[in-house]
Amino acid sequence: MRIGPKYKIARRLGAPVFEKTQTPKYVLSLARKEKSGTGRSKPKSEFGRELTEKQKAKFTYGLNERQFRVYVDKAARTKDPVQKLFAILESRLDNILFRSGLAKTRSAARQMASHGHILINNKRVTIPSIILREGNVVSIRASSASSNLFSEAEERMKTLAAPAWLKIEPKEKTVAVTGMPVYNSTENLFDLGIVIEFYNR
Repeated sequence: MRIGPKYKIARRLGAPVFEKTQTPKYVLSLARKEKSGTGRSKPKSEFGRELTEKQKAKFTYGLNERQFRVYVDKAARTKDPVQKLFAILESRLDNILFRSGLAKTRSAARQMASHGHILINNKRVTIPSIILREGNVVSIRASSASSNLFSEAEERMKTLAAPAWLKIEPKEKTVAVTGMPVYNSTENLFDLGIVIEFYNR
């Protein structure tokens, strides 16, 4: 999905929604804008606040509007739409590759999956949006193990603080889904409760 100038979008949303903006360079650029006064903005309306939260969530996971709306509609049919939406977003294959450290970015994760480098329960997959469930095990295809895509994966997996619902084996470069992602608004860049409200208008 083509997104546009990531620094500009992240500053507009007020959150480092891209991996590229989760760096000291980005933090420094924000500090400079705040110091100069150019980083200040007018208070947003209720609609504007809801729209911003939606954009934060969409850009964080690299989804277009159609994909995101499908997930929201599916979550809306459950008793706890906020938790369900979060579980769907977090359980996508590309996100798990990123969260586990197998991929450096979600964009790289989508490339790995779509090019057939990844196995789920020892079966080759080519769809980054597959939703994984408890008990699924993600690994690298044997013929892809020597690819440069995975040259730093073991070291990254050793140092990354992965979610509690993922069991990571850096040496084997495997990831097992051992539980369910649980939503906590204080631990995320966006508020999915507000996102649900936006779509319920």
